[in-house]
Amino acid sequence: MTDKVSFLKKVAPFNLLPDDVLEGVADLLQEVTHQKESVIYHQQVTKLKGVDILVEGSYETFFYDSEQNKRILEDLHPGQLYGGVSVLLNRKRSLRTVIAKKGTRVYFLPRRDFRGLCQAYEEFFHYFTKEFGRRMLDDDFAHFVKHPTFFEENYIATDQLYSRKVESVGYRDIFSCAGSTPIYEAARLMGEHRISCLFVTDVQQKIIGYITDITLRNNVVAQQVDARQPVESIMDNPIVSITCHAFVYEAILLMFSTKTQYLLVEENGEYRGVVSRNKLLSEQSQSPFVFIQSVKLALSDDELRSKWKKVPEIVTQLLGRGVKAEIVNQVITTVADSIALKVIEDVIEEMGTPPAKFVFMVLGSEGRKEQTLKTDQDNAIIYEDKANEQRELVREYFLRFADTVSERLNYIGFSFCSGGYMAKNPKWTHSLSHWKRNYISWMEESLPETVIKFSTFFDCRYLYGDSTIINQLQEFLNEELQKPHEKLFFHMANNALQYEPPLTFFKNIKTFTVGSQEVFDIKKAMTPIVDLVRVYALKNRIFLTNTGERLDALKAQGIFSETEYLELIQSYYYLMSIRLKKQASLIINDNREPENFMNITSLTKIEQVTIIEIFKTIRNFQAKIKVNFTGNIFG
Repeated sequence: MTDKVSFLKKVAPFNLLPDDVLEGVADLLQEVTHQKESVIYHQQVTKLKGVDILVEGSYETFFYDSEQNKRILEDLHPGQLYGGVSVLLNRKRSLRTVIAKKGTRVYFLPRRDFRGLCQAYEEFFHYFTKEFGRRMLDDDFAHFVKHPTFFEENYIATDQLYSRKVESVGYRDIFSCAGSTPIYEAARLMGEHRISCLFVTDVQQKIIGYITDITLRNNVVAQQVDARQPVESIMDNPIVSITCHAFVYEAILLMFSTKTQYLLVEENGEYRGVVSRNKLLSEQSQSPFVFIQSVKLALSDDELRSKWKKVPEIVTQLLGRGVKAEIVNQVITTVADSIALKVIEDVIEEMGTPPAKFVFMVLGSEGRKEQTLKTDQDNAIIYEDKANEQRELVREYFLRFADTVSERLNYIGFSFCSGGYMAKNPKWTHSLSHWKRNYISWMEESLPETVIKFSTFFDCRYLYGDSTIINQLQEFLNEELQKPHEKLFFHMANNALQYEPPLTFFKNIKTFTVGSQEVFDIKKAMTPIVDLVRVYALKNRIFLTNTGERLDALKAQGIFSETEYLELIQSYYYLMSIRLKKQASLIINDNREPENFMNITSLTKIEQVTIIEIFKTIRNFQAKIKVNFTGNIFG
């Protein structure tokens, strides 16, 4: 008894209790021994019956993440206790997993007696609350203690959102007026018909623009324009339209990407009506597109950073409801685009009007609209050619602009590109003529390293600025690609053959070891599909950037048969779905940076068999590309 009391006097917070109380506690202690490597408690599962005070040996404590990796590993030694915080603040469930090491002996204090001490002695109780508060300052610890919060199920709209067509939406009739109509008369027409959008036509009755309540406020009232002026002098454009057979989600994404509030709905080449963004969003009030709208309304980089952190939750919910991976890619890309546009617009407002027309374009997976949750910056700037005396001034502006945009994007969560493919790199911010020379040199040299650059910059997509600049670049490329470039295609084809599907001789998935796990790199496994589709698109001068859209166009031109098309597109998006699920799980469940390593044991047997068949399909297409572009079936 005396030994136990002496021992307790050295153990916090029992050393805070009076001697007579310690004697009573010593009577309550039960001595327990544990075998080496035995699991004493399981995190968030085992209901604790009391607390353990280590006398001999040690406890190994940690959190398991979703892939059974040990996280926040700690050892408890004699004189330390386990279970106090779990009993008091975690519904009596063990916070962590606990494994006993060799020769472990503990004093066990029953839960009822422990809680009695906490109620009777405030300082004793606060020892545990203070310890818990201190530990919760550690982000990793706090993450595993808090149960990950997912979006409520009703945050995602009904599945109809992804199968419903625009034609099923009640769009309104088109009201229009001639371009010569006085502004005041156009405003009167809008009031008379109780509409917020009036389209403007030319002498051939072709729609050339539109005016809204916002147009009248910004372009007329704020500018003190004479209301007798023709409406064409203050109208907005461009006109954006969509086929009535498109899906509702496509219409919403188109509105976000073009910033238009109204879409003309067409059928068989004729406009049938108009639909507003508010109309579509009001019908999808619980959809992720409302979240995209909230991104557009964000007022600071901190708010944008917070919004980007919520994307994994949306991805998990969408995939969990069976939404196709290509749609999820589009949602991620639209959020990323919206954030980048906010940053670009804010920087321009801070720096002043750019000294030349320009385009800010995105590259790589973002350029292909195939962003995942492990993403970095891939972008570039093209500005118009200026006279000699203005060149340095223009270049200085855009280099400062690119650096500021890139720094802010990095803060928000889009890390710097390790390969340097960013506008902040002076190599990738240049005039249109300089960019044309870049493409010519890459095509003419046709070395493996220059072909990689060409491939990266072939996957370029307009994001902000004057779209005519990127159109000019594409027209230039279209002309250049009509010339013989067999060496270019040879090296691009070889590039598509660099990454062999990870299959063993016995047609199993080939893995490598990372830590204690057997994994394969799912991004590299998908790369051959992206590469081979790009080669065929380039050869046939298809300037779409998205892999799925390129496949659609190649099938339409008869380059790929229906069967080949389905094999490739289904393979690509099956792998994409698994990749997105893995990345979202790492962020939400494990508080880890997303990665592309897939643990083979985390896949079901069905998933493993499906992936093996996909790898066989990729091998078959690689054999086809060898014949078509290298002229050698053996490589």
